[in-house]
Amino acid sequence: MKLKHYLQFNDLNADEYAYLLTRAAFIKAKFKAFEKHQPFADPDRTLALIFEKASTRTRVSFEAGMYQLGGSVVHLTTGDSQLGRAEPIEDSAKVISRMVDMVMIRTYEQSKIEAFAAHSRVPVINGLTNEFHPCQILADLFTLVEHRPAASGNPLDALKGKVVAWVGDGNNMANTWLQAAELLGFTVHVSTPSGYEVDPRLAGISNAGCYKVFKDPKEACKGADLVTTDVWTSMGFEAENEVRRAAFSQWCVDEAMMAVAKPDAIFMHCLPAHRGEEVSAEVIDGPQSVVWDEAENRMHAQKALMEYLLLGQLG
Repeated sequence: MKLKHYLQFNDLNADEYAYLLTRAAFIKAKFKAFEKHQPFADPDRTLALIFEKASTRTRVSFEAGMYQLGGSVVHLTTGDSQLGRAEPIEDSAKVISRMVDMVMIRTYEQSKIEAFAAHSRVPVINGLTNEFHPCQILADLFTLVEHRPAASGNPLDALKGKVVAWVGDGNNMANTWLQAAELLGFTVHVSTPSGYEVDPRLAGISNAGCYKVFKDPKEACKGADLVTTDVWTSMGFEAENEVRRAAFSQWCVDEAMMAVAKPDAIFMHCLPAHRGEEVSAEVIDGPQSVVWDEAENRMHAQKALMEYLLLGQLG
C-alpha cells in the first residue's frame, strides 16, 4: 500500500469514510459478540503511542484496540524518551518508524506531528493537536450513524443534510467538524463567544456553505440533529481559565437549547465534561445524551482506521 497518514480529517476522502464507518460497525459487532478479530496477530504489528498531552480515552482506546486487533503497543511520553529532550523530531521519526508499524501522537502544535510524519516510514495518526482532533470526529460520526442510520444502509446517506450544532470554543474539535461537514455534505451551526471564533482558513474550508455562525447559542441549536460541545478551556490554555469562564457563561448546553433542536436530536461531548459549565447535568445525563456510546466508539472507529492504514480495504 501507498503510505497514508491521518493528521487531519481531510486526509481521507468520502469513499474512504464510507468504508471506515461500515468497517467500524463490523468490528464493533464482533467485539460485542465476543468474537476475535485479529488481523495484526500474524505477523505481529506494533503501535507506538507518543503522548506530550495527557489522556485517558485516547490511551485506553488505542491501546485496548491494538491488543484486540492482535498487535502490540509501545507507550512513550516526553518524560521517558528523547522526544522531551534535544533530539530533533525528524531524527526521532526516522528511528521510531524503523522499529514499529504505526505511530499515534498526541501533542500540541500540528506542525510537530506533520514534521514527524514527513520523516516516518510508517503511518502516523493524530491523537489530538491544538488545531485538529480527527479521531474524535470519526468516532462522533460513527456514533451519529449508529443512532440515526439511513434506510439505504450507506453511512454517508445518514450524514447528508444533517445539522450539527457546535456550542462553545472554536477549538480543534470545531475545526475538524468544519472539515467533516465540507467533505461529507452536512452543515455545522457554530456559536462561540466573541474572540473565540472558528477560523475557517485554519481548517482549510473553501465552501462557506458548510457552516453558519450564530451569536446566540440557542439559535444555533434550532433544528439540529446533533448538539455537541467541549470544555471551555482546552489543555495548554489553563492560564486563561477564569477569563474563559466569564466569557463562556452563556454557552452552557442546557435543556432549553436541546428543546429547540429536533425532537430526536442527540447530544455528544468528547469528555471529560464539567457539569454546570459547558453542559448541564440534566443534558449530559439525560435521555438524549449518547456520550458513553461516543466514548466507546473511539476504540471501534480507531480499530477500523488502524486496520485500513496498515492493510487497506478488507472484506
